[in-house]
Amino acid sequence: FVGGAFGGKGSAWSHVVLAAMAARQVGRPVRLVMQRPQLFGPVGGRPHTTQAIRMGCDGDGRLAALEHRSTSTTSTLEDWVETCAVVTRMLYECPAVATAHRLARMDVGTPTFQRAPGEASGMFALESAIDEMALAAGLDPVAFRLVNDARRDDQKDAPFSSKALTECYRLGAEAIGWSRRRATPGLLRAGHWRVGLGCASATRPAKRSPCAARVRLSADGHALVSASTAEIGCGTTTVMAQVAADALGLPVERVRFELGDTDLPEAPISAGSMTMESVGSAIVDACANARRQVVSVAVADPESPLHGLAVEDVTIEEGWLRERTGTARRDSLAVLLSRRGGAPLVADGSSRPGEEEQQFSMNSFGAVFAEVHVDGELGIVRVPRIVARFGAGRIINAKTAHSQLLGGIVWGLGMALTEESVLDPRYARFVNANLAEYHVIVNADVGEIDCAFVDEVDPHVNALGAKGLGEVAMTGVTGAVANAIFNATGKRVRDLPITLDKLL
Repeated sequence: FVGGAFGGKGSAWSHVVLAAMAARQVGRPVRLVMQRPQLFGPVGGRPHTTQAIRMGCDGDGRLAALEHRSTSTTSTLEDWVETCAVVTRMLYECPAVATAHRLARMDVGTPTFQRAPGEASGMFALESAIDEMALAAGLDPVAFRLVNDARRDDQKDAPFSSKALTECYRLGAEAIGWSRRRATPGLLRAGHWRVGLGCASATRPAKRSPCAARVRLSADGHALVSASTAEIGCGTTTVMAQVAADALGLPVERVRFELGDTDLPEAPISAGSMTMESVGSAIVDACANARRQVVSVAVADPESPLHGLAVEDVTIEEGWLRERTGTARRDSLAVLLSRRGGAPLVADGSSRPGEEEQQFSMNSFGAVFAEVHVDGELGIVRVPRIVARFGAGRIINAKTAHSQLLGGIVWGLGMALTEESVLDPRYARFVNANLAEYHVIVNADVGEIDCAFVDEVDPHVNALGAKGLGEVAMTGVTGAVANAIFNATGKRVRDLPITLDKLL
């Protein structure tokens, strides 16, 4: 995971303080490089959790009661809670829901955020239990989920700003060929492999934090857009330039996005799948202010062909100011700014959560389907195919968004099948603190991944209509894989990772 953040860089750990102290001591920049084993201890990680779920349904398969209790480990120094059961309060419609979180203090390092904290662990337990309930009720797992799909967030007592989960299930089931699934485990075979199909829901809150941005329009018709966010490898630099170009009415090649400097307008940390929602919304506001200034200059300029028009009658497209009625009256943005002496035009903008965040429950949703092959004698698991469909509002850049889904699904496969930090209680050290024994999923382990977005319009979530999607993809993978393994073998494994010894 070199090159990303994924939660581990969201806090200032001890080595950061040491590097700063060393730099002050010597009066020069200092680089502190940690060795691989040190990355397993002093910088946090996902805590261990023990979860207990109870549920019951009526004769029609509708949930009547649901209880989810989670205990997670923390250090003796800090209270770090892995909020596994929060998602249970809103994902399914149920008249009686009880959740609880407890902590177990241990002599371990303090845990921290790790990709989709809360949902990544909690959804595995919840979606495994939902499948077990569907089996007990004699219902298809997809049908059971749709029967109990929440139409509103009862915990928040608010409607969803948008929710395309039903469509995600419909399209995903069709794509993977769900109709060939057999309710009785172990009936599908491919040679000596036992074949299973499983599904699980995916979700993650759509959040934003206060953010500011600035637009600087130069006399040459180019724009410099600024915010002090960071590029952690997911394409922020490219996508924010696209957002600004669209909002300004300029070709994207005329827009440059400046970031990574605390002297720039303040932006939140690049975490929580909220960069697009927070920074993008602030950029849209700054660009709207810049457009108003530019149009005001044009209609007040006697030399402009647009002189005398009302501000609302002028639009900007591809670097040209035009009358909305479609007449030939237009003015070049670059020429207009040159006429005012060449001084750049600067506009600021901002975005912060407002009343709509209180009026609606805002989330990204998805449906993940897994096809697994299990060797009945050796317990070896292969995942030749994952199909996933997601609703995440407006997709700004299809290529980078698809890449985010791929990365999340691959990590979900690792969480499901291979990744585990093993702590030796005698010496308080991780015995597999290296990439030879901490098994990260690689290309050879990954089969076909068919992931896509469904069309979803959300007019409430923010100015862009976009939702976070960096983390939602992995939240349904572990449950889908575990449910598929049960469908293939009849063995229900409730402990991650699902290694071959647990299937023998």
